[in-house]
Order: sequence, then structure tokens, then C-alpha cells
Amino acid sequence: MLEVLGVPPYAESVYRALLAAPGRTVAQLAGELGRSERATRRGVTELAELGLVSRLPGRPVRLLATRPDTAVDLLVARRRRELGELQRNARALAATLSTGRQPDELLEILTGRQAIAERFAQLVRGCERELLVFDRPPYAADATGSEEGVTARLHEDVVVRGIYAPESLEYPGALAAARRAAANGERSRVHPQVPMKLAVADRALALLPIALDDQVDSALVIRPCALLDALVGLFELLWQQAAPLLPQAAPDRPSCSDLGLLTLLAAGVKDEAIARQLGVSPRTVTRRVAELLDELGARTRFQAGILAQRRGWLPDPSPRD
Repeated sequence: MLEVLGVPPYAESVYRALLAAPGRTVAQLAGELGRSERATRRGVTELAELGLVSRLPGRPVRLLATRPDTAVDLLVARRRRELGELQRNARALAATLSTGRQPDELLEILTGRQAIAERFAQLVRGCERELLVFDRPPYAADATGSEEGVTARLHEDVVVRGIYAPESLEYPGALAAARRAAANGERSRVHPQVPMKLAVADRALALLPIALDDQVDSALVIRPCALLDALVGLFELLWQQAAPLLPQAAPDRPSCSDLGLLTLLAAGVKDEAIARQLGVSPRTVTRRVAELLDELGARTRFQAGILAQRRGWLPDPSPRD
């Protein structure tokens, strides 16, 4: 029982014998345990160093075991001090390593969907301040599990900013999931040209999945370096250009369905995908788009997005959001 706290097995047997019969001498303990006096004396010395045995006054020397509850408290306190010292030494060692990393230590290659999914979950759990995400297909992990992991961090005051590609919103239920994330506190935007999948934790560690033949079977783990700085800079650039996923209704445009339609249009989502997300027919989408273009006085969908933003239907993106 006490071996996990640093007490060798035979020393523990000596301790238990003393608990059962206090005041024994080393010779008596050796006889009861069937071991040599030399081995028993060594066990007593180990117990005394741990504060588990004391000597009674007089001759011959008799021994008294410390109460079990007190003994365990002493051992636990001692182990905590040792672990604390180990942590301090590990941090000091890591500090020396971080100043002299070799190029091959800055990048790590992951292979296999399971390994990528596990590392993404680890990255999300380890994030303490800010999580940046490019969301676009294909996906290596189950979307539901990823959503739950990110939502859990939102509830722990981690800032999550996500930029969605139009293709990611074309999956059945994808828009509803993105809106749930935004309702839970994610700062969500849509951009028509999200170049890759990406997750960056605290601007200190990035996971960059690599899609080959529309399959995510490998990924790069990127530690602090110029490449990581460039990826963060790219995220911030697209963030300023992206449209909010959940625009606020303006007084002259209270319809939530129209706002949702405008958001998807601004993101470049196709009519068929918009129809699936909004639960209407493609003909209805085409008709409503034509009505919105006419109402806004726009000739193209892109122009409609700009005019809707100027009217306040789609708020002007701000890097502070």
C-alpha cells in the first residue's frame, strides 16, 4: 500500500509488524519476519528517514511506529514536495530547449485520421486563451465530437474565432451547427476563399491537416516559428474580410430568413445548398434572391452583399469582434 509513496515492500512489512506489536527490538522484528537482523535494521533505517518510526528511550532500543493516518500525511506531503521540484526542473529544462530548437523540432507529421482527431482534441483541451479555426471540408474527425469539445472551452472563457468556408455550410445540418456554436459564444464568420483547414491554440501551436484526394490522412503540428506567425497573419487578414455568420436584423429588414439568405449569398454558397440549409426549394431561393437583388438595386450577388452591408443588414466586419 505504501510503496507508491516511496516505502519499499520489506520496510512496509516492518512498519506493519510494529503497528501490531509496538516496542519491539530489531532482533525481535527479524525473528517474527524471518529475515536477518541486518536486513531488518536497514528497513528500520528507511522508515526512520521517512518519519514512520521512532525510538523509545532506554536499552535495548525499542521501536514505535507512527500512526497510519499521520504516516500517510507525512508521505503524501513529502511526495508533493518531490513532484513540485520535478515540475520546476522540467520547466527549467524546457526553457533551455525552447531557446535552441532545431528545425525538425518545429514541425511534427501526423498520419492517420484517428491520430489527427486525437491531436485536435488535445489542442482544444490545452488551449487557455484563444482558439483560431479555419473550417472547411474534408474532415478527419466526427463533427459532433469536435463541436462538443470546442463548446466546452467556450464555457471556460476561451475565446474561439471561426471562419467558415461556403463548402462547410453545404453539409446537411452544418449551418445549424455553426449557428449553435455562434449562439454558445463562438465568434463566427464566413469567407468565400478559406484556403485550408487550420486550428491554432494561443498562437503557440497549430494543427494543419493536409488533404490528399479529398481525404485528410495526414497533418502538420507547427510550433512557434515563422510559419506559425504567417498562418496567424493569414487568419487575421481573412477575419477582417469575412462576413458575420449571424448578422443582426436592421429596423427596415427584420426577416431572419432574409438575413440568413444574405449571409449565405455573401459567402458564395450555391442555390442548391442554400435551399437545403433553409429548408425550401431551389426555385424559392432563386425567386427570393431575385427579389432581394431588385430591392437592393444590385446587378450581381456580390454587389448585393456590399449594398446590404452598407444598409446595416450585414454589419461591417471588425477585427475586434
